[in-house]
Amino acid sequence: MSRKPIFAANWKMNKGPSATEDFVKAFNSKLAANPGCDIVIAPPFVSLPKLVDALQASGKNPLGVQVAAQNCSQFDPGAYTGEVNVLMLRECLVHYVILGHSERRSIYGETDAVINAKMKKALEANLKPIFCIGETLAEREGGNLESVLRTQVTEGLKDLSEKDLAECVIAYEPVWAIGTGVTATTEQAQEAHAFVRSLIAELYGQDAANRIRIQYGGSVKPGNAAELMACPDIDGALIGGAALEPQSFIEIIEKGTLS
Repeated sequence: MSRKPIFAANWKMNKGPSATEDFVKAFNSKLAANPGCDIVIAPPFVSLPKLVDALQASGKNPLGVQVAAQNCSQFDPGAYTGEVNVLMLRECLVHYVILGHSERRSIYGETDAVINAKMKKALEANLKPIFCIGETLAEREGGNLESVLRTQVTEGLKDLSEKDLAECVIAYEPVWAIGTGVTATTEQAQEAHAFVRSLIAELYGQDAANRIRIQYGGSVKPGNAAELMACPDIDGALIGGAALEPQSFIEIIEKGTLS
């Protein structure tokens, strides 16, 4: 089954509103029309309105770039200082939300149960989750890759229907390759993606597994994008540092879609 690739830029805690506007101007001027993939940009919360405005300048978004948040609260509006709920994101014209990123898991202690609650809350608001999973180096070297991924997938998607799953993207990000400059080999990446797809087949059936898009994340760069995206079970990339510069992000998209 042919799956449309999806390339998402996760800017993390980089780029305020003015830098966001500069990025969009440069990006829109350089990327060819009809790139043959879905493109998503996830800026910090404070830059979401500016990103939307910049993309819709002159009343159009010719490249169809969609906007993502980097997180959301699992709670409804209320006394949760510092949090951002899904209704606020919808009001900001956000389409996607990144959930379960390894930095949220490791730095902020988000558990599979918390991530699952966020997944459900996002889907209630018609936001599309980019659901992140991945193992640490110790887990991989200890032979626990499959058990870690099985737990993260099973618990993170708990009680989600097949209809819910159809709105999701999965991002496999080996923790040891995020922001380190170390990239999983194509064999390692394909093996993990194929295993994740087999888990989805177990939980939801082969048709659902064939349809769901699974991105790779972990030091994706222009130099390795084509080789990674040529793998049969890799359907795009979730990109950190290399997506902070318009030309680098464009090269990843172009090389990834030509593979």
